[in-house]
Parts: sequence; C-alpha cells; structure tokens
Amino acid sequence: MTDRLLCSLPLALLAIVATGAAAGTLTGTVQSESGEPVAGALVTLTDPASGIGESVYTGAAGRYSLRTRYVSGTLKLRVRQPYFRDAQADVELGPRQRRRHDVHMVAMTSPAEISDSLPAAYHFGRIAFREGTPFARDHFQRDCLTCHQVGNELTRIVRDAAAWENTIERMHRYLGNFDGGLRSERSRLLAAAFDGSPINVRPAFPFDPLAARARITQYRLDTAVLPHDAEISATDGLVYIADQFGDQLIVTDRATGKSRYFPAPAEGRYRGGKYARLGLPSLGAAAEALFRGPHSLAQGPDGRWYTTDTFATEIGVFNPRSWRWEQSYEIPDGQRLPSLYPHTIRFDRQGRIWFTLAFSEQVGRLDPVSRKVDVIDLPPRQSLGVAGGTVPYGIDVDPQDGSIWYARLWADRIGRIDPETLAVTEFDSPVKGPRRLRFDRHGTLWLTGYSDGVIAAVQTPGIESRVYPLPEFAPGYRPAAYALAVDPKTSQVWVNETMTDRLYRFDPRRERWTVYPLPLRGTYTREISFTADGEACTSNNPFQVTALEGSVAELICIDPQ
Repeated sequence: MTDRLLCSLPLALLAIVATGAAAGTLTGTVQSESGEPVAGALVTLTDPASGIGESVYTGAAGRYSLRTRYVSGTLKLRVRQPYFRDAQADVELGPRQRRRHDVHMVAMTSPAEISDSLPAAYHFGRIAFREGTPFARDHFQRDCLTCHQVGNELTRIVRDAAAWENTIERMHRYLGNFDGGLRSERSRLLAAAFDGSPINVRPAFPFDPLAARARITQYRLDTAVLPHDAEISATDGLVYIADQFGDQLIVTDRATGKSRYFPAPAEGRYRGGKYARLGLPSLGAAAEALFRGPHSLAQGPDGRWYTTDTFATEIGVFNPRSWRWEQSYEIPDGQRLPSLYPHTIRFDRQGRIWFTLAFSEQVGRLDPVSRKVDVIDLPPRQSLGVAGGTVPYGIDVDPQDGSIWYARLWADRIGRIDPETLAVTEFDSPVKGPRRLRFDRHGTLWLTGYSDGVIAAVQTPGIESRVYPLPEFAPGYRPAAYALAVDPKTSQVWVNETMTDRLYRFDPRRERWTVYPLPLRGTYTREISFTADGEACTSNNPFQVTALEGSVAELICIDPQ
C-alpha cells in the first residue's frame, strides 16, 4: 500500500488497516448445561493492560467469531447472558492466531442472584408509584433519574427513610427545590421499595439476529471523572470528550486506544464557578471544587472545539492544532435572570453557536468572529416536577430553514427561535420529559421523551408528530430515553437509554427497533456521535462512576455491521 493511498484513507479505517494484519481470531460455541445453544450471548475479550475490550454476540446457533482489531496476548474472556452466570477464562491469543474456545454456561437459580443481575430499571419499578400525583412513575423518572440511575447496585442499598431524606434533599436542592413534604414522602417510598429483598419481575430479552451482527469496542478512560458528551472530529477522526467533573477535555485515539487529558485552565476564575462568585446555593460538594465544568462540545468551521462550561458560565475554546485551550467567551446575564449552566451546544450554517442555559430559562447565541453573545429569555413556564425551573436542555438547527429548536425538560414544551429576529414560539411537546432532540437531513425533528420512554418524529411546519415507544421487556417497566442522534448516512435513529444497560437503534423506514445489550452493568451513556465508517460512539459514565461495573468510565463504540 502506497503512502499516497494511506493518506487518503479515513483515520477510522487506518486503525483497521494498521491492526488487521496482526489480528487474532477466537471462535467457539456457547451452550447451556443441557447442550442448548445460547443465542445473543455477549462475548468479550479484554486486554487488562490497555483496558480495551472487544465484544461480539453469539448467533442463533450459539456460535461466535471474534476477530480482534486491538487486543492480543493474555486476554480476559467473559461471556454474559441474562439469567446465566458469567463464564470467564484467561485466553492466549497471538497475532494472526486462530483459536477455538467453547463455553458452557450455568443457569442462575437463586432469586437473589437473578435479582442482583437485572438492570436498574426493574428495581426502580418496584416503587409504589401513585399515578396522577407527584409520586407517579413519570414524575419519579424525570425527577430522580435525570443524572444517575436509581435501582442499581449503588443506589438500592438498604437504608431507612431518614437516610434517604438526606440524599433526596441534596438532589432536590441541586435542582432548586426545597419542598420538605415532597422529599419526606419520596424518602418513605424509596425506603419501602429497596428493603433488600429480591425482585420478582423477570424481563424477557429476545434474540435479535440484526443485533447479533454487531461488534462493540470499549476504551477505558482511566483518569476521567464524569466524561459527558463525546464527539468525533470531522478533521482528524479522534474522539473529543468533555469531562465535566474532571475540568478537562479528553482526546481518545481509536486506532491505539490511548487517551490524552487536557485540564481546562482555571486562572482568573472562582472555585465553584459563577455560583460561588454570586453567592448562590452550591451544586454539590464535587462542583464546589471545580472552576469550569465542560459539559457538551461542538467542532466549529475553524476546526476548534467549543465547550459549554457549566459552572463558569462560559463557552470554552480548545485548539486541536496546538493542543491548547484558548480564550473563552463569557456569557452575559439575561434581562430577567443571571445566566447559569450552559448545557447543549450546536453550530448553525452561518458558523454561529447556539446553546441552552439550563438553570436560567434561556438560550444563547454566540458569533465567534465578532465575539458577540446574545442571551434570549424564554417565555415563563411552570415547572412540572421537582426542578425549580423548566431546564432548557437539548437544542438543534433545522437543516431546511436554519431555525433553532430546543426542549424544556421540566415543562413538556419545545420551542422555535427565528435565528435572525430571535423571536420565540413554543409548542406543547408530543412527549413527556422532552430531553435531547436532533434533526435528520430531511428536516424531521426527532425527540426523546424521558418520562415515558418514547421517541417522537415531529414535522415542524405543523408540529405533527408520531410517537414510537421503546421496547418494553417487562409490561409496565418503561425505559428512560435520554438522548438520540441520527446517523447521517442511514437516517437511522440511535437512542441511549439509561436504566437497562442497553443501546437502541430505530429504523424509521421499517419502524423496527434493534437493541444492543452493553458489556457493563450500571451503564449510563450520554450523547451519541458517529465515526466516518459508521460506528456509533458514546461515553459510559454513571454518576458516580463507582456505580459502573469496574468503577472506571469508558468510551463505547458500536459497529452495527
């Protein structure tokens, strides 16, 4: 292969070219104790040194073939399937070596063992929800699952109502709510639900031959604290990750699995950010130690990365050519409220930056050339849940007319901003808990409904919509759809769900869901982006990271083919 040809290849493909010649292949069959094939089992090889893991699924006959791209040597093999105990072994797999390793899986028998293996959604579902009240499932889901799981191994430990009340007070105060009665009743319900006894629900996870085609790669982020949004660079193919509670940017090279860490400069800023500077209530002990808190990021036409620095209330700038942070943009206050907590960020066709301000009922616009920042106060709305405000959350740009659309998570509203006049028009959301939203190339607006586990396709001229429920593996146990992204090549919609340890893909043409079980229990993924060769990538970062199996955050990429 000539140097000229190598230079013309996308970087994501260069990784395969570079490692494919040295790849090893592990094949085998996974069976139950009785000799029946185990279809859809997740077969993972992990290099303990690098932390890179590669996974495939078994087919209908229980067979698998894992041709490694990145790992070789002494590897950890783990085979996982619901209702079976993990099968584990050490495997030697050298470059260009082909080995066979058959696996016999042992079924779980103890109710406690089965209960402990099930995702957080099924433990959360045992709460005695009361529909039509603040203690309904949809309110609980929006209020209590927005930042982390409830029902995983870390959060379902047995404690009395008084201990729960301390935790809930901290969570409620984070969102600006000080309702003692609401806090006390929620504490009682949670204490009664998580009493240490095993749950009885048995969700059914059917085998899907489309999912069985996929492979997953995991990249360990050793010193990350809370890696939030991850985006693929259009210029160098690297993955750029905003580590909010690490006050840093992480750059991961998928070709090597190695990550570099770039702390955001703190000079001239308050510890605790703008909240400390204004004497506002703290966002928690972890936030009090931070200066900036980069949350979301987008690459501009100039190749630089722009971040929403949540605690500093700034737009940060990182230059990948110099590998340095540059002068940031301070966000001015609005007419009614001080600007707080810039959240999701997008670029429009004119190279302007648009972003939501989650804790101050605003949307911002920044022209990086003139450095002019406009803050748009949104119409007053009543919060429908625990939050003190409505929390403007996702934002995107309509590719047809350039208008700006946003979601207000705690108001069940979506809105449109005229990009030139800045006039705001709002509409009732077709889903409860509208969270993140994205347009496809045809101008359809796709929106997640976090409270009721659905997505919606919205035709914005008339706000006509069609709602699609996510798959439900046990009746009444609704998923929690966090964010979505539209594959620019296939127009298929990828949805990350925060309570079932799975990633979801929706084919609008066939109206068909494909569900991908993920390797680790306690998985909580964020924004999804796509590589040049069609992989869907997202960070895996429950808060706190100790809730994730292995207690180390990671980047996950799924190749659906």
